[in-house]
Amino acid sequence: MLRRKRAYLAVTVLMLLTALLFSVCPGIAEEVVEGTETAAKTSPFFMTPWALLPPVIAIALALITKEVYSSLFVGIVVGGLLYSNFNFEGTLLHVFKDGIVASLADEYNVGILIFLVILGIIVMLMNKAGGSAAFGRWASEHIKSRTGAQLATIALGVLIFIDDYFNCLTVGSVMRPVCDKKNISRAKLAYLIDATAAPVCIIAPVSSWAAAVSSYVEDGQGLQLFIRAIPFNFYAILTIVMMIFLAITGLDYGKMAVHEKNAKEKGDIFSGVKHMGEQLSDTANSKGIVFDLIFPIVVLIISCVIGMIYSGGFFSGESFISAFSNSDASVGLMLGSAVTLVITVIYYLIRRVVPFKAMMECIPEGFKSMVPAILILTFAWSLKAMTDSLGAKEFVETMVKMRAQGFAQFLPAIIFLIACFLSFSTGTSWGTFGILIPITLSVFPLEMPLGVVCVSACMAGAVCGDHCSPISDTTIMASAGAQCEHVTHVSTQLPYAISVACVSFVAYLISGFVPNALIALPVAILLMLGTLVVLRKVIGDKAI
Repeated sequence: MLRRKRAYLAVTVLMLLTALLFSVCPGIAEEVVEGTETAAKTSPFFMTPWALLPPVIAIALALITKEVYSSLFVGIVVGGLLYSNFNFEGTLLHVFKDGIVASLADEYNVGILIFLVILGIIVMLMNKAGGSAAFGRWASEHIKSRTGAQLATIALGVLIFIDDYFNCLTVGSVMRPVCDKKNISRAKLAYLIDATAAPVCIIAPVSSWAAAVSSYVEDGQGLQLFIRAIPFNFYAILTIVMMIFLAITGLDYGKMAVHEKNAKEKGDIFSGVKHMGEQLSDTANSKGIVFDLIFPIVVLIISCVIGMIYSGGFFSGESFISAFSNSDASVGLMLGSAVTLVITVIYYLIRRVVPFKAMMECIPEGFKSMVPAILILTFAWSLKAMTDSLGAKEFVETMVKMRAQGFAQFLPAIIFLIACFLSFSTGTSWGTFGILIPITLSVFPLEMPLGVVCVSACMAGAVCGDHCSPISDTTIMASAGAQCEHVTHVSTQLPYAISVACVSFVAYLISGFVPNALIALPVAILLMLGTLVVLRKVIGDKAI
């Protein structure tokens, strides 16, 4: 009953915020729609606050029902109804043809899905060969505590900074057996994976995220701006600080405390909610060695890096940095994983740990293990297509330009909040970058310190909203990587993400008046540590 009341309270707050947006912004909506030819050709709801209604409904339903598939689909249908002005035929065509089918026909999306399937197959092969079990045995001997297992997960997540998709699934497949041995809940593992995916990629100059951010800045100064913005990316840095603090002190709160208590005291790492893609085998291949797990992972990392720079034109004469900045993560990860699959099969044949027929049986099994993630991703992409078709990006862009320019010192904090809301509602960080970074640079020249702070606030807010959103592809990937039920992951992670977001907001308020990283970053870290120390003293091991 208490959980249901909390869910209804969260939904009520979400609806009130939406209602506030609708009441505050009608003038903007009218001015935008009156001057837009596209709006007249599509829908009366185009480029109005109503464009944000589909994701709000999807998120609200997910919080109430704890069921993500139907919630996402209802949000998609609402988007179709608004776009077609409640015309039955128009709704059907927009939902399926322009939404689901178009999302699955998109080259980038298909590449990501192929990468997911191949990675699922590779994980199944490693399990069949006994590599995962062997690593679990090795880890149980060398990693002596739950703290050690969590720190090892964090370290691996930080080391794999190339891409968030790759990070989520690779860290998940490697660390699942280790964390299971130490009775770490799947919810906690999913949090650690998610918190070392986007937050690490957004502060790594050599990553697909750096390439994406750099592409939004003209005159080839994107990478330089990205590097200058790293010290002001408070949400990403404070998330890492928080993870290390939680691992060392054992502090847990919110629903996560319940899951961790069940795992520690009862050995129930799922807290009674098992992931539908979970594959538990009673018999492990005794021929497997640790190298059977390490070799495919190392090959995967090398192959994906080569695939990404290949897609950016490295072998056509571009420099490494330029090639990585121009890389296509979808193509690079797809090619890298495909090459890894072939090499892994050949390696296991040479090792004679798995018969060829058994390896071929891993193909459909690996596909099936990724079906939940594929389904949620497809619906999330389709929901994004609905909000795009309703002009949500254009509405937010105009709102920021008209309302935010008069609050220069408060603009970093304002942009952080807007980026959080937009990314949370749409489930995409990169789309948020594309909207807000050009706006920020038009308000503040690149040379101004406050402009760098605002760009960093945009990136941090986008990652924060992405981290919190149940329809975010990275959040979905983290659930798949940990093989944790998706709504469980979202609900247990949310209190932690919100805690970091609150401290980050205060840090951006300070940075608006003192745009100096040598002052603002240490203050932000001290605020985060102080908040965690207070939480530890107030609640101890009790859930709040």
